[in-house]
Amino acid sequence: MSALEGLQGRDFLKEIDLSVEEWHALLDLARSLKAERRSPDRVPRLSGRTIALLFEKASTRTRCAFEVAAYEEGAHVTYLDPESSHVGHKESVADTARVLSRMYDGIEYRGFAQSAVEALARYADVPVWNGLTDLWHPTQSLCDVMTMLEHVDKPAEQIRVAYVGDARNNVANSLLVAGAMMGMDVRMVAPASRQSPPQVTAAARAIAANTGARVRHTTDVAGGVDHVDVVYTDVWLSMGEPEELWDERISLLMPYRVDSVLMDKTGNPDVKFMHCLPALHGTDTELGLRLSAHTGMAGLEVSDDVFESERSIVFDQAENRMHTIKAVLIATLGGAG
Repeated sequence: MSALEGLQGRDFLKEIDLSVEEWHALLDLARSLKAERRSPDRVPRLSGRTIALLFEKASTRTRCAFEVAAYEEGAHVTYLDPESSHVGHKESVADTARVLSRMYDGIEYRGFAQSAVEALARYADVPVWNGLTDLWHPTQSLCDVMTMLEHVDKPAEQIRVAYVGDARNNVANSLLVAGAMMGMDVRMVAPASRQSPPQVTAAARAIAANTGARVRHTTDVAGGVDHVDVVYTDVWLSMGEPEELWDERISLLMPYRVDSVLMDKTGNPDVKFMHCLPALHGTDTELGLRLSAHTGMAGLEVSDDVFESERSIVFDQAENRMHTIKAVLIATLGGAG
């Protein structure tokens, strides 16, 4: 049985549920799907399938990527926002799972607790996919790795990536483990209080022992970004955290702000910038305006000149959400044969 065949009927809840071979197989499938997307001979692989998108947290990229991926492969979707379902309010996750799996071929969940998506998978009779929880964001890290492979002209095991800023969140957790699965040099550059949770670090190091990856945590910005190929950051306050934390978080993370000075510290003229989006890089949003008035800065975790520079590959990264999610759907729903 091939690695892709072994994914049929499986859930996609976090990176560590997959073997390294299965992870690489998903990436290979995503890259081939992207290459064939505009082919007139392309045949939809999921015709007649139905997918439920269960969202407790709003999203642009996750929702659109799942919907377009499904539509292009012939599947139909139902989008359920917090106002459209009773999950967590009048109906338990377990009951929701058992209802939806009688009607749908697969269920995506984007919400808060990792325990919720795990419970959904436990009680559902169909594949469940994690579109984001407070601990993991596997559909993001899959597209992150794909984007690095497209833009860094090196074998995966030679790529060096530094995550800079608040490393104690779902995106950073997933990137650390995904990088370890690829055999990369992964550096988490953050204050000690915002470093990776111990269980995530332990998982990444266990994987690295077999893949040859280098996993490093440091508070030193200059040393952490030295000669990296990719600088990656995310917002400093995650969805669901109270806004009262902004002042404390800004004070803590200001030395880790990605600007042209930090990018120059890499010593790599070809260094790329990545961000999972949305990004606070200017004053053209309501939150950006409020924070600018409060801090006197235009942009927060990344400066606009870096975000809009030729080094920035954030929109290729965003597009790749669709291609990699399409691979997940096809592999787990049995359309990869």
